Amino acid sequence: MRDLVEIGMGRTARRAYDLDDVEIVPSRRTRSSAVVSTAWQIDAYRFDLPLVTHPTDAIVSPATAIEIGKLGGLGVLNAEGLWARHANVEQAMARLIDTVKDEDPTALVRVLQELHSAPVQPELLAEALGKVRESGVTVAARVSPQRAAELTPHLIAAGVEILVVQGTIISAEHVSGDADPLDLKEFIGGLDVPVIAGGTADYRTAMHLMRTGAAGVIVGHGYTPGITSTDRVLGIGVPMATAIIDAAAARRDYLDETGGRYVHVLADGGMTASGDIAKAIACGADAVMLGAPLAAAAEAPGNGLYWTAAAAHPSLPRSRVAAGPDYEVDLKTLLYGPSSDAEGAINLFGALRRAMAKTGYSDLKEFQRVGLTVRG
Repeated sequence: MRDLVEIGMGRTARRAYDLDDVEIVPSRRTRSSAVVSTAWQIDAYRFDLPLVTHPTDAIVSPATAIEIGKLGGLGVLNAEGLWARHANVEQAMARLIDTVKDEDPTALVRVLQELHSAPVQPELLAEALGKVRESGVTVAARVSPQRAAELTPHLIAAGVEILVVQGTIISAEHVSGDADPLDLKEFIGGLDVPVIAGGTADYRTAMHLMRTGAAGVIVGHGYTPGITSTDRVLGIGVPMATAIIDAAAARRDYLDETGGRYVHVLADGGMTASGDIAKAIACGADAVMLGAPLAAAAEAPGNGLYWTAAAAHPSLPRSRVAAGPDYEVDLKTLLYGPSSDAEGAINLFGALRRAMAKTGYSDLKEFQRVGLTVRG
């Protein structure tokens, strides 16, 4: 039964919960973290960590995509980002760093908008993706729904193995008065590579996206406190615990509907510490899409700055450019430890393993059944 509350005469709203509102409940069993597996698989591609990077130039360059792949995660390059538009990305990044000194809080976003006004050049995109392909790790790239039909042939030719079609909000039923919208089902049906689509935030839309043939569905809008401003700009927000659980319910019902087709749920947003990652998996996510927590990596091309792709929107940016943590750590330590930080910012997936071990679960799918409580 839905938990409805009255918010005014004749108007009710559903009560929903964020990751901060829920806690994981230990069971009667514990186990050694040495026998816990954090591996997952989407289509033919297996990963040791349930980690997919948020596709932002701030943390994903060809070099970091390679490093994250070698460490067991999936690095997703933004096919509409700086590596697809500028031959000298280091110079573009230097402009951003110089702009940090500007006292105008909108200056960084204006520079990003200017840099993204340069056209996407398929040859630069192919060069960037080629470096990832040559390393032997899985090649993944993100396109917006608006440019998916245009750019995907170039991505496939460049060797992309997993395609991410991601916007702030994506649906299977887009209505447009300007041009023919992307028919996601027809689009996915015409590809030989698995597609991850999102974001979404509710059961019905998640189910619709699953029925398009997507191999994975992104849940959430990449919300990071102090950085993402979709809620302030559009008035749209999503309490992540409820959104993940609803999408997991859609996954279960779609599995029954199709007689066994499993669609992966990727949680994107609301995660700033390792405990949030554990809670997202406990709520039903198969993997998490991380952005801001990776900005502390020494290898991150943003040099400590962080923004999402929405920051460069030409007319309605929905992300600030913010400074990352005041410390720097290499990617391996950030993901696997050891950590001297007591707040869960380092050893992100070592902590997940420990949470699974402390509650007695040996793999991610088992851990999705762990008990939860709500604060208050």
